[in-house]
Amino acid sequence: MFDNAEGMVFRPPSEANSFILRVTIGCSHNACTFCSMYKGVRFRIRSMEEITALIQQTASYHPNLRRVFLADGNALSLPTEQLLTIMATLHGAFPKLSRITCYGGPKDILRKTPEELTAIKQAGLQIIYLGIESGDDEVLKLVNKGATAAEMIQAGRRVLDAGIKLSAMVILGLGGQALTEQHAINTGKVVSAIGPTMLSALTLMLHDQTPLRAAAERGEFTPLSPYGFLIELQQLLSNTTVTSSCIFRSNHVSNLLPLAGTLPSDKSKLLADITEVIKSFEHRKTPTYNDVGVF
Repeated sequence: MFDNAEGMVFRPPSEANSFILRVTIGCSHNACTFCSMYKGVRFRIRSMEEITALIQQTASYHPNLRRVFLADGNALSLPTEQLLTIMATLHGAFPKLSRITCYGGPKDILRKTPEELTAIKQAGLQIIYLGIESGDDEVLKLVNKGATAAEMIQAGRRVLDAGIKLSAMVILGLGGQALTEQHAINTGKVVSAIGPTMLSALTLMLHDQTPLRAAAERGEFTPLSPYGFLIELQQLLSNTTVTSSCIFRSNHVSNLLPLAGTLPSDKSKLLADITEVIKSFEHRKTPTYNDVGVF
């Protein structure tokens, strides 16, 4: 399938085997200071003619396709009726289709009524990926996320209440050295209040041509050391208390310590694994974190 629309394509690691259907181009927010994903691409919603042509073209080559990820940055910015039409078209084109997923920004989730989200769920949307990034209002404002911690909680709960699975992402080190403790503690509290289906902890990377990278180069933002990232991960998990089963991962390519488990049952083991690595750091000189986010 060939899609010659402008901009690069991004998707969660778990969607590697999915058909990436770009129903929008770019990101509807596109103002986060740490993100370089959709820079230089003007946001637009694609026409149904474009989208239908892509679906038909793909179906001619892969009629037995089972998984679709609706890209780019925030498919939920589409009007609900258009989303429902797209999903109906997908099910008509792919009889074996079993999973449709997408990214969801907090404000765009909140613009959907509970009834709209329920209709989207009934039409076949199984998972929404929500970038919480931080549960601390000061950090969220620093990185221009465009939402508060309270709005993150409301958005996450609205997704789950509609019966849609929620895959939440947080970013270790997003508050730098100055805000590390409050970032970790408050992020744990927000995750606890939401109770996501899945939780991924990524590690901050200072990408070229991002405002946060520029702030670090000016000395206005001090990144964490690898030791600092471990302490923050420990604090985050210590302050995360969920009752429903939550699959936890910190095995992204950015992470120093790959971890995998299920909360709350594996919380003690995960914390023990982190503590063991922290102790090994304390017995030797702590590596430094250079200005491009590579240690």
